[in-house]
Amino acid sequence: MSYDALPGLVETREAFGETTLVVDPARLLEAARYLRDELGFSFLSDVTATDYLGWGDQAVAGYIGTAAGRDLNRPGSHGLAHRPVRKPKRFSMSYHLLALRAGAPRVRLQTFVDDGEPVESVIPIWPTADWHEREVWDLMGINIVNHPNRVRILMDEDWEGHPLRKDYPIGGEPVRFSGEE
Repeated sequence: MSYDALPGLVETREAFGETTLVVDPARLLEAARYLRDELGFSFLSDVTATDYLGWGDQAVAGYIGTAAGRDLNRPGSHGLAHRPVRKPKRFSMSYHLLALRAGAPRVRLQTFVDDGEPVESVIPIWPTADWHEREVWDLMGINIVNHPNRVRILMDEDWEGHPLRKDYPIGGEPVRFSGEE
């Protein structure tokens, strides 16, 4: 399937049985409408956000995979530590799409935004995005504009911050044990 006519297309990647279509955030709604109306991706299964703060700053190690799999009990880089490719902006928003027909590919529509940069709500295209976008706002703080009910969904209304961000402070309340005075 060709995605060359997709509005705002920046990059196409094939990996893990899925096609990732990276689009310009300003053209996200156009791309979403095109995928739904022209290519039949009528089912939005999930919306996820990823925080890439510090991504690409340090080399990382991993496991070596072979045809027989990988031994999770023997971690190590085996001399293959590498620096991840830097992402264009701090956050990614990924929309996982399915076309409900036999043999249809799996597609991830993805866009990258910086802290405070708005992303348009896709609820007019896929109404199921409602709770997914609220969760992204609540836990990551990505500014989703034109959402009809952008309120916290998991954290208390008076909660400060967004706990899935990499710069969210770890710690919190000191633990009091029952035997302490």
